[in-house]
Amino acid sequence: MHDYSKLILSIDNRIALVTINRPEALNALNAELLEELENLFVDLAKNRDVSAVILTGGGDRAFVGGADIRELTELDAFAGRAFSRRGQRLFDRIERLDKPVIAAINGYCLGGGCELAMACHLRVAGRSARFGQPEVKLGLIPGYGGTQRLPRLVGEGRALELLLTGDMISADEAFRIGLINRVVEDGELLKECNGLAARIVKNGPLSVGGCLEAVRVGGGLPLQQALAVEAGLFGLACGTEDMKEGTRAFIEKRRAVFKGR
Repeated sequence: MHDYSKLILSIDNRIALVTINRPEALNALNAELLEELENLFVDLAKNRDVSAVILTGGGDRAFVGGADIRELTELDAFAGRAFSRRGQRLFDRIERLDKPVIAAINGYCLGGGCELAMACHLRVAGRSARFGQPEVKLGLIPGYGGTQRLPRLVGEGRALELLLTGDMISADEAFRIGLINRVVEDGELLKECNGLAARIVKNGPLSVGGCLEAVRVGGGLPLQQALAVEAGLFGLACGTEDMKEGTRAFIEKRRAVFKGR
């Protein structure tokens, strides 16, 4: 397990709570924080005591306010491409994790922060949260996947309106257009996310991972190819001990005890 200075990690009942801890900078993503997030998700992928992850921002003002602007000012064309690819690789790692990652979005969720939330599998926002991709206001475009994940979540027209104007929207509007899964009162945010994660971790961890993979891989394929992916993963699930336990438990009218095998 790595050491972290910009992240706070706690694990309880198979749920990892990760808090981004740069509140003095609205939890902005700088090089150090990106490296810590990379190391963290490497660790979480290997940790058999973790079946779900909740990611949130420290303080009351921001989930992640964006990238660190001071670092952006130092980029040229070549460094900018490397900067973008580094963040994309990290966010791909989060998206490819075989354990669900829930973004608990408090306050500002802008730029790289919105892109980070979109790389998570589920998104729950407090009522005061605000979302946006304001890169055009800086003479930039999103570089951590915003131009690609946003249209996939909300449709091309709505995505382009947000990308081209750089406008912020409320949590209620983000829910209306499909950017987030639900909106709750600010004080209920972590309780809601913990409840959601707890319901997920009761299920078979291999089948949860299979659902995540089927949706991720199949979403970029024509329907018939995607159905073949689903059938292959269904077949793999049928060969697991967890499937035998789950079906036996149903027949015997008892709760299944899954072991991830």
